[in-house]
Amino acid sequence: MAQRSINHDWLARHTEEILEPDLPICDPHHHLWDSHSGHKTQPRYLLDEILEDVNSGHNVVSTVFIECGAMFKTSGQSHLKPVGETEFVNGIAAMSESGGYGKTRIGAGIISTVDLRMGALAGEVLDAHIRAGGGRFRGIRRAVAWDAAGEIANHRTKPPQHLLLNADYRRGFAELGPRGLTFEAWCYHTQIPEVVDLARAFPDTTIILDHFGGPLGVGPYAGRADEVYEAWKPMVKELSGCPNVSAKLGGINMEVNGFGWHERKTPPTSQELADATRRYYEHTIECFGVARCMFESNFPVDKVSCSYSVLWNAFKRIAEGATADEKAALFHDTAARVYNV
Repeated sequence: MAQRSINHDWLARHTEEILEPDLPICDPHHHLWDSHSGHKTQPRYLLDEILEDVNSGHNVVSTVFIECGAMFKTSGQSHLKPVGETEFVNGIAAMSESGGYGKTRIGAGIISTVDLRMGALAGEVLDAHIRAGGGRFRGIRRAVAWDAAGEIANHRTKPPQHLLLNADYRRGFAELGPRGLTFEAWCYHTQIPEVVDLARAFPDTTIILDHFGGPLGVGPYAGRADEVYEAWKPMVKELSGCPNVSAKLGGINMEVNGFGWHERKTPPTSQELADATRRYYEHTIECFGVARCMFESNFPVDKVSCSYSVLWNAFKRIAEGATADEKAALFHDTAARVYNV
């Protein structure tokens, strides 16, 4: 039985009719974990929990798991411990693919992690992930989200400043391309120029920008939404000039983005979500085109602000003027192609 999120009763204060319920969706960004004491919304998010979300009305046909530091090995060589996460998710994916848990293929693609600062040794870890992934392993994320402000929570892996420019990190990064593996760029908006530099240095490696490049809205960025947006716009435009980069549309309802949805007495409607964030979606789609853009849930992290059903309704409101082919790309085809699921 699924374990309810801590904010379940709050989320239940607003429900909506599902828009375009037959539109196929590949959700290219979610996590799975257990006993995650650091996540105050959903400490447990395993197969039962994600199935409750994806079965809430939208036509989710497949998903891609993104690393979250779950189930690392507790023994063996230190650099190989992250392979435990791939083993863990591959087991859930195999359960899902059996068909015994519904039509959605959970974890059809798996993105795990490697500390790229180990240089060429990263290749050994990547090969171990490939073996453990049962044909589902697609690439890695090694987040660099960092800001000098003490009020901003940097990534749990404690990345130093300018990590994407680090020579050892790039030696490890060079191991991805020859294996046909992808890289998830999770940074804050002030770091997007470093993603541009990385993409130009490795034009044959597919890079996916997560969460619009993390536009910040708390700490010293609080109350400066228009200023942050105007600074973000040209950086995303420049990044879109790198043909090896695609963009995920979502992950903008976290506390760090500063919209404060979780502080309200009632959760936002899909129209409110769309109205507040639309400009980020429209600019990114304009820059990258639908063939390099994909909607993402970032669940259960974004669950702090809204339910799964309301979130995908918001995406559908944002895309309401798109053609059928454009919607197919944004909701399914781009993600299915980039992650080969």
